[in-house]
Amino acid sequence: MLDVLTLFVFNIIVYSIPLLYGTCGEILTEKSGSLNLGVEGTMAIGAVLGYVAGCRADSLLVAVLVSFLASGAAGLLFAFLTVSLQANQNVTGLTITTFGVAFYYFIGNGLGNNWPSLNDAASLKASFSQIEIPLLSKIPFFGKAFFSHSILIYFGILIAILMWVYLNKTVPGLKVRAIGENPAAADSLGINVTAYKYIHIIVGSGIMGIGGLYMGLNMGGTFEGSNCWINGYGWIAVALVIFANWNPAMAILGTFVFGFFNTLRVYSGALANTFGFLQWMTAIPSHFFSALPFIITMLVLIIDSVRKNKHSAEPAAKGLNYYREDR
Repeated sequence: MLDVLTLFVFNIIVYSIPLLYGTCGEILTEKSGSLNLGVEGTMAIGAVLGYVAGCRADSLLVAVLVSFLASGAAGLLFAFLTVSLQANQNVTGLTITTFGVAFYYFIGNGLGNNWPSLNDAASLKASFSQIEIPLLSKIPFFGKAFFSHSILIYFGILIAILMWVYLNKTVPGLKVRAIGENPAAADSLGINVTAYKYIHIIVGSGIMGIGGLYMGLNMGGTFEGSNCWINGYGWIAVALVIFANWNPAMAILGTFVFGFFNTLRVYSGALANTFGFLQWMTAIPSHFFSALPFIITMLVLIIDSVRKNKHSAEPAAKGLNYYREDR
């Protein structure tokens, strides 16, 4: 009984971490005043290029760096179009998503039989395997569930914590928040609005890409040719930004909640058979559990649109292009 529950919690974390990367990357972008709806495509670009490069070099470090840089390049394109050319942010983000997913299929189908196998990259595969933290991993239930994971899981949590510290406890972080609230006022104080926007959009996009890479590695690097690894996670990450109230630390909890619903798709039967009071779950079609994360996403967006929370940390200038001449 305890083993089933342990594996359930363990897999909640495994399924939720890509969302944490995507959510933190989008939070950093939105805190600078930009709304990037291209999370799905950005994650797809980082996933496919990071995976291919990592397999060729047989190195997790190379995979992460290439994933970060490739997705950062997508962020650079978004920043150039929306910050320098003042293009509509919603349309540009959707374009990035369309392009990114198409690029994923282009690379995968283009490589065809030359698609690299994760099993042939022994060092990369070993680096992505579970790391048991001494002593903590031996704690009954909690050890396996929380302290026996891949290094990219610990890295994602570290990024979320460091991002919270950066945004709330450092001078550059406070400047970013000022730009997101009122870029004209920040500009009048001598803050380089354009530079800050560029940097944080690029870095935020790079973080998204690492989440995409994680999904590819977690799926064994198999390119099916019909289903993208990201599979809607980018859109869920956009909703999670709202759910976490633009707080990277809260994003850890938010992704855990969404990971819970996603994991039910796989473990609903095991939980029902182990815990008698959950037998009612066997009567629910498995497709419903697959749709649950997206249903919750829709509900979050609907609730946010009809109820404005006075304690919301949403940047006031999010999604609005800044025209310096109109200051």
